[in-house]
Amino acid sequence: MSNRIKPLVFLIILACVLWLEMFVLKSFNFWLEMTIAASLLAGLGLYFNHRNGEAINYRLYFFESKYILIGIVSAALLYLVFYTGDIVSKLILPFADKQVVGVYNNKSLLDPVVIGLLLVFIIGPAEEVFWRGFVQDTLAEKFGDNKGWIIASLIYGAVHIVALNFMLFMAALICGLFWGWMFKRYRSVWPGLISHALWDLTIFVLLPVR
Repeated sequence: MSNRIKPLVFLIILACVLWLEMFVLKSFNFWLEMTIAASLLAGLGLYFNHRNGEAINYRLYFFESKYILIGIVSAALLYLVFYTGDIVSKLILPFADKQVVGVYNNKSLLDPVVIGLLLVFIIGPAEEVFWRGFVQDTLAEKFGDNKGWIIASLIYGAVHIVALNFMLFMAALICGLFWGWMFKRYRSVWPGLISHALWDLTIFVLLPVR
């Protein structure tokens, strides 16, 4: 059994608490809370990986130049999926538009340039470091690559349930499956990290669907 399982349980519980604060309690600015939460979880994930062997982080963060193109193309593909999904969801789900607008309301809480910088350089990368580089890698080690991918994706979607927003939950689940598959396929955090950062920037700042 992986020595990372107990820390995994603790950090998932912590993630649930942090997501509850961000999406329900909202004591502070959403973007600052998200930056702190993602950074904290990423840092702890890196720490527990390192504590269980330096080779873990070396394996996860070995970089190849091809990952840049893979990240760019995959971000564009995922954006098209969401652009199309937004059109379809408005036609078949009467509550979809209101819920998507609810997510985008957070854009007004901070300058768009600052939001973009936080998404590209901190929030997006930190989420991949934690959710794929720690959570999925730990689960894959225990249950195998495919089961680890599915379980990690379900957990990633589940922590968003606290927001009581079906569209947000589905978005998180789809993204979790997408970036989780990339992690499983390339066995590196980098492709998903680049993809996540660029997709965040595009969907929230450059070409928002709302």
